[in-house]
Amino acid sequence: MNFLPLIEAKREGQSLTPEQIQEFIREFTAGKIPDYQMAAMLMAIYFRGLNTAETTALTLAMRDSGDVLTFPQDRRPLVDKHSTGGIGDKVSLPLAPLLAGLGFRVPMISGRGLGITGGTLDKLEAIPGFQTLLPAAQIVRQVQRVGCVICGQTDKMVPADKKIYALRDASGTVPSIPLITASILSKKLAEKLDALILDVKFGGAAFMATRAAARQLAQAMVALGNQCGTNTRAILTDMNTPLGRAAGNWLEVKESVACLEGKGPLDLLELVVDSAAHLLVQTQKTKSLAAGRRTATECLASGAPRKKWDEMLVAQGADLKIFNRKLARETTANVVVAVKSARAGYVAQSDARSIGEVIRDLGGGRLTKEAAINHDVGVDQLAKPGVRVEKSGRLCRVHAVDAAQAKAAVERLKTAFVISAKRPRPLPLVGEIIAR
Repeated sequence: MNFLPLIEAKREGQSLTPEQIQEFIREFTAGKIPDYQMAAMLMAIYFRGLNTAETTALTLAMRDSGDVLTFPQDRRPLVDKHSTGGIGDKVSLPLAPLLAGLGFRVPMISGRGLGITGGTLDKLEAIPGFQTLLPAAQIVRQVQRVGCVICGQTDKMVPADKKIYALRDASGTVPSIPLITASILSKKLAEKLDALILDVKFGGAAFMATRAAARQLAQAMVALGNQCGTNTRAILTDMNTPLGRAAGNWLEVKESVACLEGKGPLDLLELVVDSAAHLLVQTQKTKSLAAGRRTATECLASGAPRKKWDEMLVAQGADLKIFNRKLARETTANVVVAVKSARAGYVAQSDARSIGEVIRDLGGGRLTKEAAINHDVGVDQLAKPGVRVEKSGRLCRVHAVDAAQAKAAVERLKTAFVISAKRPRPLPLVGEIIAR
């Protein structure tokens, strides 16, 4: 095809037809459009935007660029959750087995972290033997048998998104609402879901810094998801403070298991239960969020989701004996050092961005997609806003490779906490619900 006139049309603010969008996605995926021309189109979209029809066409064309998952008929609804990412955001790990315990099928296709944002697959790969790359047939079999899977997309699923995302990253066009919407939903729609809950975060460590920007993205994704036939809603959640009390791949796995055993931090438990409650309402399994929360809480207390977690691990290659021995250890890092408060008072701020940057630099995150991850480093026992600490009381613990690295991290983390004489007013974790 002659792609140049379409680039020029979008550059001038004109609308493209669904047929034009489908054709250039098909041609680009096949390698018939060079990267430099697609980068030019992405820049034109970044500045000119896409209307609803164009965004829908782009999303569906990307979804249809490769294989989609096909599941047999079943009474159990197909559901999933997506988060825009943050520090300590481990909700997917306990949520998938909880949803399976509630009678859902959960084909959770997840991604890796980049920069300070943690990735679900990186956390799971801290588990000895756990396999995150599965063929489509195995994904379907596991979902049907176990009820849930957490894995990466196959090479043949939404290949257009993989190619386009790499160009967006290199061309400075990542923060585009229609491009973000198409990227996220093309992968979720390839799962052929009945319902989807989106956790769109805002704040200092979120992709969307302001609540207004998060709302705009959530509204775009919810509208498009519903238009494409998947019951979709979003919650806007605060990411100024890390979620839970641990951040770092293996430390977050441990905290996820604690959540499944009823011992996890309250904010993590709240978000896991809320996500499940929304999906129960969306699939008409319960009539209200309050009823959904009760049902999800009772299911967690039953121990069934903890058993589903073990089933999922075994199905994806993990050795439970080795996993449980590792789980029983206090730490797997070489050095653990406490960060202590210089004064007594209440924690007024626990800055998620600063903490995320420290974890990345410890080796727990990556600056490039190819960088290796150290699964054992991170921060735990985080003092949350509103908690009182005494002078020399612990604000958190650093898990590091060596003493020098730990010392540097401790000095940086001291500035991540603000101590106040007065207890700060608690802020809600879930700011808004976007249902349509």
